[in-house]
Formats: sequence, C-alpha cells, structure tokens
Amino acid sequence: MEWMIGLGALVSFAGIAGLIWCVLLALQARKTAADEDDMRSRLQRVVILNMAALGVSALGLMIVVSGILLS
Repeated sequence: MEWMIGLGALVSFAGIAGLIWCVLLALQARKTAADEDDMRSRLQRVVILNMAALGVSALGLMIVVSGILLS
C-alpha cells in the first residue's frame, strides 16, 4: 500500500498549494479592490476556494492514513 501513501501525499500537497494560492488571491484582492463591495465579492470567492483546498488536503491525509493502516 505504499502507492496509497504516495498518492495521498500528492493530494495533500495539491491542497496545501491551493491554500497558498488562496492567501495570494486574498492579498491581491486587498491591494486592488476599489471599494468594500468589490473586496467583499472577491473574498467570498476566495472563501469557497479555500474550503475546497482544505477539503482536498484533508482527503489526501485520509488516503495517507488509510495507506499506513493497510500496510
């Protein structure tokens, strides 16, 4: 089950990369937003992406734990 551990690590890494991307999007929205409504709408999209990236990362960790338990 070593392949599950590797796959889970890749999925977790993709989720962490997504979280970093969300931070960069939030910082960009903070710098370039014209008004509060524009910034609010941008940050609402970032929150959705953030939750998706967190879910992907958690799924990867579950795959890693499953691979370890099945070894």
